[in-house]
Amino acid sequence: MDWHGNLVDSDEAIRHILKNSHTIAVVGIKDESRPNEAAHSVPAFLYSRGYRIIPVTPIYPSVFGIPSVASLEEIHEPVDIVQVFRAPRNVMDHALLALKLKPKVFWMQSGIRQQEAAHRLAVSGIKVVQDHCMYMDYLRFVRAAA
Repeated sequence: MDWHGNLVDSDEAIRHILKNSHTIAVVGIKDESRPNEAAHSVPAFLYSRGYRIIPVTPIYPSVFGIPSVASLEEIHEPVDIVQVFRAPRNVMDHALLALKLKPKVFWMQSGIRQQEAAHRLAVSGIKVVQDHCMYMDYLRFVRAAA
């Protein structure tokens, strides 16, 4: 299997992911008390556009009125995207849990890259986006096409 195709960086592939995904597990999400942080504002925007958000945080009991789970291990339903707002040094732990969850996509937000995690996920058939802002990509590829 050519796993290199699972390392996503093309505009067309990102557009396809955003248009065909519905459920996003957001690791490291922040609640309404931190409205100016990307870990809150980006998922808030996506939630307002109809995406189903699963907050993944041991810190906040709920976000947007949705009960949080402490870890990806607590999710027992299909997830289209695992979106990560964690420092690169913390990404591998979430990637290993994502291997069990088997989302279609593992998405590391702007400024986040972790090559070893990306390789392990891609080899397992999970598409990987690194260092991309889902908000900005939505504006460029989804809203612009509407």
